[in-house]
Amino acid sequence: MKPRVFSGMQPSGNLHIGNYLGALKNWVRIQSDYEAIFCIVDMHAVTVYQNPDELRAKIRELAALYLAAGIDPKQSTIMVQSAVPAHAELCWMLTCVTPVGWLQRMTQFKAKAAEQETVGDGLLQYPVLMAADILLYQAAIVPVGEDQTQHLELTRDIAQRFNSLYGETFVMPETSLPSVGARIMGLDDPTKKMSKSAPGSGHAVALLDPPATIRKKIMRATTDSAPGVDFDVLSPGVANLLGIFQAFSGWDDAQMRAHFSGMRYGELKKQVADMVIANLEPLQKRYNEIVSEKGYVDAVLREGAERVTPIANATVELVKRRMGLYTPC
Repeated sequence: MKPRVFSGMQPSGNLHIGNYLGALKNWVRIQSDYEAIFCIVDMHAVTVYQNPDELRAKIRELAALYLAAGIDPKQSTIMVQSAVPAHAELCWMLTCVTPVGWLQRMTQFKAKAAEQETVGDGLLQYPVLMAADILLYQAAIVPVGEDQTQHLELTRDIAQRFNSLYGETFVMPETSLPSVGARIMGLDDPTKKMSKSAPGSGHAVALLDPPATIRKKIMRATTDSAPGVDFDVLSPGVANLLGIFQAFSGWDDAQMRAHFSGMRYGELKKQVADMVIANLEPLQKRYNEIVSEKGYVDAVLREGAERVTPIANATVELVKRRMGLYTPC
């Protein structure tokens, strides 16, 4: 029996090459080795305000991008968080065993709360919902980026606390996979990870950007004042461009040095843009085919929810019995 893996993305902002190289590409690679559940975490998205019409459209867009990137619904499950009510139900039960102090220490909560005029309780409870997502399916492995490792550790803490209070109930999820994807930084500020929510049109290359837009963004990327590529003293901007090229091309370090050493930045950017455009072209073509097939995305999401609902409901029933909540005879 294959171990179960669970991961997800929020349907907010525009999916970019950092999401693809750091997560999606890895999901596609591992899906045949695991019982894979890939979620669209729309309830996480509404911890801050989302325009309802835009959110509905983004849910379907993200599902289509999962498919276009190579997630195979015959091998993996693609589903929407809010389509399986057990996510919210388990979240409440886990909230009742999670100390507030644990949540207030979360780095992401502190950072996001500082940006808000008023902080909704959902923002504080965000990592409990994430724990519910994972523990609901008794996932053995959860592939996430570095920015989510603290939340994964909290998930383990919550599972351990529940197990100690009520008996062995949850699988303790591993917080990483043996191989992780590339870490892509912002084109405008290469000291910060590329983000879907960052302002500025030159920050990220979206997966659905047309070739002219991709080229324009990369040609404007931050570098430094040196005349060309020097691998012994790479600035963050130059290192990021080289990292993008290497992640898409699969070249090893020796190939990168041999090809790019001494190259002027204008030529470097041109070659990076060519590489990105060439790699996104088949994904964009497949995406357009998927969205043109009326009803296909919704059918995949409906089937995904139907496939995982029995697993989710079984976990909720077990948790209810453990806690002494009412369960019909």
